[in-house]
Amino acid sequence: MNDDAPASARQPRNPLHGVTLEAMLTALVAHFGWPELGARIQINSFVTDPSIGSSLKFLRRTPWARAKVEGLYLFMQREQARTRRG
Repeated sequence: MNDDAPASARQPRNPLHGVTLEAMLTALVAHFGWPELGARIQINSFVTDPSIGSSLKFLRRTPWARAKVEGLYLFMQREQARTRRG
């Protein structure tokens, strides 16, 4: 692969490419709500006085938690695509 290619061309098959952590979290909260999100991913910032800001701060410092959020986001995207198709 050409190392001079723009960043957008380097990850054509990455479904998370270009999606910010804030956008993922906002979509998850809109879809599941804080209580369900806290039940699915047991993170204190999702359960006790949840907010986007405090959750982002935690997720940016905690790789395992971010990986769980990314996984749930991808799951939600697949489920929404299935629902739209049929």
